[in-house]
Amino acid sequence: MTMYPVSPNTVLANALNHAVDVLTPRILDTAPDRIVFVVGTQINGAPHMGTSLVQSLTFAAAARVRDKFGVPAEVQFGALDNAPYAIVTDNESGHRYQRAYAQALGEQSVVEQVDKLYRPLFAALSERLHVPYAVETYSRQQADEHFRRTWLRALPRMDSARWWLAPSSGIAHIRVPCPRPACGWAEKHAERTHVQHDGAEEGRVSAVCLHHGEYEVTISPTSDGYLDLATLYRNMIKELAVTGRTGTLYVMVKGGDWVFGSQLVDGALQAVGLTQGQLPARLFCPMILSDTGAKLSKSLIREGRATLPEGAAPWMLDTREWPGSLGEYVDRLLNMAEVVLSDPRHFFRSYSAGELARMMTAPTPRSVAAS
Repeated sequence: MTMYPVSPNTVLANALNHAVDVLTPRILDTAPDRIVFVVGTQINGAPHMGTSLVQSLTFAAAARVRDKFGVPAEVQFGALDNAPYAIVTDNESGHRYQRAYAQALGEQSVVEQVDKLYRPLFAALSERLHVPYAVETYSRQQADEHFRRTWLRALPRMDSARWWLAPSSGIAHIRVPCPRPACGWAEKHAERTHVQHDGAEEGRVSAVCLHHGEYEVTISPTSDGYLDLATLYRNMIKELAVTGRTGTLYVMVKGGDWVFGSQLVDGALQAVGLTQGQLPARLFCPMILSDTGAKLSKSLIREGRATLPEGAAPWMLDTREWPGSLGEYVDRLLNMAEVVLSDPRHFFRSYSAGELARMMTAPTPRSVAAS
């Protein structure tokens, strides 16, 4: 049987005995009473293999950290229902507008989609590894009073942070969808969206709707206005909101493609006042790559701009097409997670789609690390 994975050494892997050791300095420094592993994904259709890989590794890493340090660990799943559902271009202005899943489907439909597409896997992983989990939609998160107070607190320092969040334009994208009934459209790139800070308890956002012209929404800790922040901006506020939570260490788990983007988020966090030691703990999981070395992209394949890589299978783009039961799928995921976490060389790297398919479908893999 083919022996795999065969993984090269790296600077980081050479410094560790186990992949989760990368979190040891933060755990020893904070001595937390509990550790929360935070992982999110856009709710824009069926999950693909990259999503399952990160989610299963999140649960497996949480279990390993719990066992090693004797600290309760849990998983917090962020269901990003502010992902674009539809994007159009305004013929008059040339600006692009989007309507997110939250506005297009409504809260109940989003919850039903999460329950159908994600909860079964989460429940199975939680049961197998005895790691509790919770699910929170972005709609619920942005409505949280503490999240909104954090955003209001950061507003006076946005002149320093905005170039980190949007290095090309300096416009940190904020979208407050048009509040008129059955509308919910918002300017995607926020060209005509302006924020007026009216003190610690209120911010006024003015924008231009695709259908209804100018409008204004007040954002306060308890208001109804929907606060949709673009990816880097959202992550800055989310991570700022959990900083300093006594007794809890938050670990932000992301795919390896986030290594580059997190540099900007960390710069923005420091621009609004955090010190280096206050930045959140991070764990970057392996990416799945196409034959070209690019991240495997479901959207590019769906649009006909890329092809399914050699050795890959359709279920890797839509996990509902896995040719077996959920229990078998979870078994294969956890077997693969065990291999990937068995050596830092296997964790801090990427895998081709063909290699991941072999690891998921072949008999129990054998691990060999290259010298």
